[in-house]
Amino acid sequence: MVEAYSIPVTNNERSRLQGVTLENIPFGRTFTDHMLEADFENGEWKNVEIKPYQPLVVSPSLAAIHYGQSIFEGIKAYKNEAGEAYIFRPYDNFKRFNFSAARMEMPEVPEEIFIEGMRKLVEMDKNWIPALKDHSLYIRPFMFSADEMIGVRPSETYKFMIILAPTGPYYSAPMRIYVEEKYTRAAPGGVGQAKAAGNYGSSMYVTAQAKKKGYDQVLWTDVYEHKYVQEIGTMNVFFVIGNKAYTPDLSSGTILAGVTRDSVMTILEEMGLKVEEQPISVDMLMDAYQAGELREVFGTGTAATVSLIRELRYKDFVMSFDTTKWTVTPEIKSRLDNIREGRVTDNHGWMFKV
Repeated sequence: MVEAYSIPVTNNERSRLQGVTLENIPFGRTFTDHMLEADFENGEWKNVEIKPYQPLVVSPSLAAIHYGQSIFEGIKAYKNEAGEAYIFRPYDNFKRFNFSAARMEMPEVPEEIFIEGMRKLVEMDKNWIPALKDHSLYIRPFMFSADEMIGVRPSETYKFMIILAPTGPYYSAPMRIYVEEKYTRAAPGGVGQAKAAGNYGSSMYVTAQAKKKGYDQVLWTDVYEHKYVQEIGTMNVFFVIGNKAYTPDLSSGTILAGVTRDSVMTILEEMGLKVEEQPISVDMLMDAYQAGELREVFGTGTAATVSLIRELRYKDFVMSFDTTKWTVTPEIKSRLDNIREGRVTDNHGWMFKV
């Protein structure tokens, strides 16, 4: 951590927290009292400050609006039983953010702004962290091109910001998932491995079609054969088959390297399950299901944490699961929650004290 980096602060004169109920609060709709803002101009970061949460005033010609040069991260902060605030694995998100920045031809955000700015912001608004089961403070760092001109080229100016949102469970019940076989989330050589805003914009039509069929999300497949599974909506995906856990490998560059994904792989191995990162075909899953070996399916992500999947549908083939009998996924979630909320010793160094 970078020490003694001073960020100017303007305090909100009156907190809005008094009028907010934090229990079962919807994801991403309520924001805390303050935000961090910084500008990249003439090759350097400047105007770094924390100030009251407020609207932005932007030009209609803002480059980000027209050309989508925009990236973000998702991170969470928790309170332990002593009321202390901790952020879960922020340095991993910091590294991934700058990986995304490089892929999108954007400037790197230095540690003293990203990490220390986040720490200071969470410290100021830590009373917004719900001390409730399955609740947390969602942290959204993001950066977008800020040139006020229309022209297809990398911007010369950028804005970096961090905002905070208290949240409850993202998915409140086990999900039904539709395996997508026409549309594609990402292709090799694209930006699937970056956390670029456009990745999510292009998914909305497909997800809406799945919801019309009664499903919560789509499981994306590869661009060439629509045969190998990739991600589920906003999550990485795991399959427990026999005594092993399988998850798609990252070698194609089409899948986001999830921080929760990495954490879950560590916990699975601690539980005695071997983790296989490999291409996973839909045929492999259907064969395992018919043989009674596909035991559990779940998604992982910062917003969703660990989400149970009760149904997978591929064409007319439906794989249904009784999630009440599962043992692996609930144990993973319990172990993660215990670390995040300070009930057990963090032997991995995942929790960053605010």
